Amino acid sequence: MASGGAVNWPRTLLKGRPRLRQDLRWHERHRAPHELWLVIVDASASTRRHRALSDGKGLLAQLFDDAYRQRARLALLTASGMQPNWQVQGLKASAGLRHWLDGLGAGGGTPLLAALSEAGRWLTARRKRFPAERQRVLVMTDGRVKEGLSLSPLDCPCLLIDIERGPIRLGRARQLAGQLQVEYRHIDEVD
Repeated sequence: MASGGAVNWPRTLLKGRPRLRQDLRWHERHRAPHELWLVIVDASASTRRHRALSDGKGLLAQLFDDAYRQRARLALLTASGMQPNWQVQGLKASAGLRHWLDGLGAGGGTPLLAALSEAGRWLTARRKRFPAERQRVLVMTDGRVKEGLSLSPLDCPCLLIDIERGPIRLGRARQLAGQLQVEYRHIDEVD
C-alpha cells in the first residue's frame, strides 16, 4: 500500500465512507525496474578489415535507437589502443550517441580482455547501488585477442556479436563466447 499518490476512490468507497486516513485506498504504483545495456565495442585495427566495424556501427545505431525507445540506460566501453575507454556510464540513451558513433574509428591494439574485466567490476559495483536494475551486456568483436588469458563470466545476460569478415575467418569470437559462457551470433545472423 502506498503512503502517497492518488487515492483510489472506487476501492475506498466500496469500504464505506472514509473517516480516517487509514480508510483510504491508494492506487498501487507499478514501476518496472530500469534496464542497463552495457555495450563493449572492439574498435581495434583488425576491425577495419572488410568493413567489419562499419557493419557493426549500423547495428549499434539500431541498438541506440531501441535503447532510446525503451528508456534503457546505456553504458558504452570501447576497446582500442592501449586500454579500454568509457564513453558513457549508465546514462539515458540520447541523440548525442549518434555523433559519437559517426566519429568512431578503428585503430591500435585490442584491450578487449581488459575491457571485459573492467566491465565485470563496474557491473558488480553498480549492482550494489541499483539492485533492482536489470543488466544486459553486448560485446561486439572480431575475436582477435591475445590468447592464454583467463576470463570470468559476467553475471548477467550477455550476447557476443562476431563482426569478423573476409574470406578467411579464424572463429576466435565463437571461442571467446564459449569461454565467457555467453550467447554467440555472427552479425549476419542478427535481425
